Amino acid sequence: MSDANVRIPEEARDRLAAVAASEGLSLRAYLARLAETVLTPAERAERAEQAKAALHAWTGYNPTTDEEAALDDELDRRLAQVQQP
Repeated sequence: MSDANVRIPEEARDRLAAVAASEGLSLRAYLARLAETVLTPAERAERAEQAKAALHAWTGYNPTTDEEAALDDELDRRLAQVQQP
């Protein structure tokens, strides 16, 4: 299925159109602008590596794979706490 054939539920389309109109854009223009802000997994990984290299150059911080995993686990735990009612 090509992107042109994707169907947006009517309620979602109407809400997106209202948001677009509030910004002075057509729905198509709004979605095109939104799509430009979405990174592919490869782009996100590249940016993460660039950030890690900059952090290392700035502070000398260079976590091991195990340290990164522990930090990811801690972040997941804290996010889960915040999302609980």
